[in-house]
Amino acid sequence: MTTSDVQVAIIGAGFSGLGAAIKLKQEGISDFVLIDRGADFGGTWRDNTYPGAACDVPSHLYSYSFALNPTWSRSYSHQPEIHRYINGVADTYGVRDKARFHTEVTNAAWDEDTAQWVIDTESNGVKDQIRAAILVGAVGPLCEPNLPDIKGFNDFEGKIVHSARWDNDYDYTGKRIAVIGTGASAIQIVPQLGKVAAQLDVYQRTAPWIVPRNERAYLSVENWAFKNIPGYQAAARGTIYTASEFVAFGMTYAPGALKPVQALAKANIARGIKDPALREQATPKFAVGCKRILKSNDWYPTLARDNVELVTDPIAAITPTGIRTADGTLRDVDVIVVATGFHVTDSPVFERIVGAAGRSLAAVWDEAGMQGYKGSFVNGFPNMMLMVGPSTGLGHTSMVYMIESQLNYLVSYLKAVRAGSITRVDVKADNQRAYNEGIQHKLRRSVWTNGGCASWYKDSHGNITTLWPGFTFDFRRITRTFDLDAYDVVRGTPRPSVIADAAVETTV
Repeated sequence: MTTSDVQVAIIGAGFSGLGAAIKLKQEGISDFVLIDRGADFGGTWRDNTYPGAACDVPSHLYSYSFALNPTWSRSYSHQPEIHRYINGVADTYGVRDKARFHTEVTNAAWDEDTAQWVIDTESNGVKDQIRAAILVGAVGPLCEPNLPDIKGFNDFEGKIVHSARWDNDYDYTGKRIAVIGTGASAIQIVPQLGKVAAQLDVYQRTAPWIVPRNERAYLSVENWAFKNIPGYQAAARGTIYTASEFVAFGMTYAPGALKPVQALAKANIARGIKDPALREQATPKFAVGCKRILKSNDWYPTLARDNVELVTDPIAAITPTGIRTADGTLRDVDVIVVATGFHVTDSPVFERIVGAAGRSLAAVWDEAGMQGYKGSFVNGFPNMMLMVGPSTGLGHTSMVYMIESQLNYLVSYLKAVRAGSITRVDVKADNQRAYNEGIQHKLRRSVWTNGGCASWYKDSHGNITTLWPGFTFDFRRITRTFDLDAYDVVRGTPRPSVIADAAVETTV
């Protein structure tokens, strides 16, 4: 086993990890490494290759503000194009040589004696160790598939595939298929499988609210304008961003303002399903916005197909040949597609990050709930900044905007470390507590609190710890500058580094 020392170690090569690597390089920091278990950049957009995989945020907003793409083919990008975009950005900014792909982080522990993170890795059976002064956790919340806890799950003799681990070599044509789940992945997968399956059973626990997806291909003249007319693409991006923030107002402060959205979703149901009984089954019983609002034009027409059955009876067990529901009905299938999302508030990754007190992130959050400070730092985990940490998720706009806000905070943090000869930074417990109390206070009138649904937005304590309450420009404001007073710091002789003096600000 070899050991190497770096100033900064970044775990994860998705939008946030790549963004961190680019900003470090722009700031003159070359002493860093980026670690990812996958084959290249992309994260979620590398791993989710199921049929129909696409983004539900408009293309021009779901991209870096510093790397606008004038050649998007459609108003909503599909997985292959997003994956290519991310890798293209990595090559443009020259950070690929800093990445260690096919490398799993098996443990990351804070060493108080050396004021470093000790990161154990494994790649193709070879174990290595990296010691880093600063750890950037950019694994993201949508990386660890969540398998359902259903009796007999491992007894099924057919094929089981999770949406995030899709088998593209398998031929689904003519098969009897069951899809468990009706969330964001399922509404994209089901219409594609409905075209080829002999029989498709869709198991629904809770019906989602789905609005029309106004997706279209861009005309060549539009792409020309995006590329050649100064400010045109930035203006388009700003318009999309501004419109999205109106939805944030309704979700956080005035759920009643979302009634037009609910009417739009009901019209979408009526347009796609003519059978009254099926229409009733597909209509949610909670307020729009309480769970993620989805976008699709073909979900409801697919449910109405002759070869598709929407099953709303609870699943009692999985048998060797199929799925048995609580009413005793057994439906035999060849394939079970698991579209039940990810471990967001209880990711196995949290078990592998161990702080100053010898306790894992999982243990700390299991006891007190998933909390952090500005979605970035967690008390007891010195010199570790999380990307897309607690209370940074969104239900209305692009996560890339939040990521870029955190990149501002990261750069400002690194500058503060250099300027003050700081070797250890740990957010004060009182500051973290006050910050999270403020988050929960803002959520008291929100649709997520009062909308009558259960969702993955909540942790095991019943608190909404995944979402940012309110406008994203408020988050941009509070992360513009690193607030050193909120932290306990130790000063000494830091590792040599060269950090440029000029601050970098990202824009919409």
